[in-house]
Amino acid sequence: MNDNSAIPENWPDLAGRMDGREHVLPVRVYYEDTDFSGFVYHASYIRFCERGRSDFLRHLGVHHHALHWGGSGGRMGFVVRRMVCDFLKPATIDDVLEVRTRFLELRGARFELHQRVERTGTVLFTASVTAALVNAQGRPQRLPPDMRKGLEIVLWQGPEE
Repeated sequence: MNDNSAIPENWPDLAGRMDGREHVLPVRVYYEDTDFSGFVYHASYIRFCERGRSDFLRHLGVHHHALHWGGSGGRMGFVVRRMVCDFLKPATIDDVLEVRTRFLELRGARFELHQRVERTGTVLFTASVTAALVNAQGRPQRLPPDMRKGLEIVLWQGPEE
């Protein structure tokens, strides 16, 4: 039997997709994401958003492993500086959600994002996020030119349709 499922080209796009200037990452709610009430535990929304940010960057060609292992300019990593969250409606086990991430602004080492988690178009959770790139000592690090270029393309590609 010739099983091509082990070949990376045949894997589904696990990094999500772009929808205009937004990155969309589908996420299924598992038992481990819920609490005793049967609803998604509040910290799970934070994890969903982390996956959304990470996969948005991956989709743009920015890979955390390259930053961590010292690709261009030494060891670096992203940190969340500030996050303001609104929990609007609950999600439950087996729901299929979409984490939507949009870059709003880019300044030096810091960038602003807006994220929301939706179920079939209904917004369940929103977050305003300030993140930054830091070096191994935890000091802000300007984004490398190639990374900045990828993010600016998403920021400045023109008005939405």
